[in-house]
Amino acid sequence: MLDANRVRVLVEIAHAGSIAAAAERMSFTAPALSQQLAKLERELGCALVERGRAGIRLTEPGEVLLAYGERILGELRDAETAVRSTAGEAPLRLSLGTFASAGKVLVPNALAAFGEAHPHIRLALSDVEPPGGYGLVTAGELDLLITHRYSGVGLPPAAGLHREQILVDPLLLVVPDGHPASAAPPRLADLATEEWICGAPGISNRTCLDLAAEAEGVPLSVAYETGDYEVTLALIRAGVGLGLIPRSILGAALPGGWVALPLAGVELVREIYVVHRRRPPAPVPEMVATLRRTAVA
Repeated sequence: MLDANRVRVLVEIAHAGSIAAAAERMSFTAPALSQQLAKLERELGCALVERGRAGIRLTEPGEVLLAYGERILGELRDAETAVRSTAGEAPLRLSLGTFASAGKVLVPNALAAFGEAHPHIRLALSDVEPPGGYGLVTAGELDLLITHRYSGVGLPPAAGLHREQILVDPLLLVVPDGHPASAAPPRLADLATEEWICGAPGISNRTCLDLAAEAEGVPLSVAYETGDYEVTLALIRAGVGLGLIPRSILGAALPGGWVALPLAGVELVREIYVVHRRRPPAPVPEMVATLRRTAVA
C-alpha cells in the first residue's frame, strides 16, 4: 500500500510547481522532499516528475497519481473535520481562492458580511486564476473556489466537486467618450478596423472575443494585450482603443472618459461559479449564500 505522506509530497510539489516551493510550504528541506519523492517512484517503479530549468512537470503516471492523491487528501481532511465536529469542535478556518477581478468587486463585501456573522471563523484568501484551483479544492487546501467561464470557453472537469453558478456578468463594449460607436449598439463587423484591448492569446476573454469575431466572419486587431481590466479602462479613457469589460467591473469603476453599451447581434457574458467539495464543512454553504447575495446586490 502506498504511503499517504509520500503521496502528499507529490501533491504538494504539483501544486507548488517546484520541490523547493513545496518544501517551504511543508516546512521541510528540499533534499528531504526529494528523497521522499524518490522512494515513492521506486515503490511504483516509474518516474512521476520530470525536472527542468523551469521547474518540474508531472509525467503521465504522475498525473494519474495526482488525481488520486488530491482525492485521498481531501477525504482525510473531511474525515478530520467530521470527527472534530462530532466531538463538538466548530470549524475555525475557511479558505477561499478567487481570481483578481472578483477579489476586487465581489469578495470584499462578502468577506465583511460573513466575518460579522461568524466572528469566530478565521478567513483566508488566495489568488487563483481560472481555470486553476480545482485540484486545490479536491485536496482540501481550499474550502471554496470562485472561478469563471467566458462565452465560448469550456469549463474544466469537476469530478467529485459541486459547481454552482452565482452570477451571469454581461460583457459590455466600452469605448472612449465621443466615439462614433457610442451612438447605438454596433455589431462586431462595424468595429473591424478598431484597435482592441484584450488579454493575450489563450486567456479566456481573448478566446471569447476571437470566437465571437470568427462567428461573424470579421478579423479584429488586438493592439494592446493586458489581463487587467483597470488597465483596459485606463487605456480606453486615454482614447487608444476599445474593449469588452464585465458589467460588474464597470459598476465599481470611476465614471467619466468612457461609454459602455451592449454589442448588437451577440450576447457575450462572463459566468461566475463557486466550487467546493460535495460534503463541505458547515461554514461553506453560508459563505456561498453570502456570495450569492453579494453578486445580486
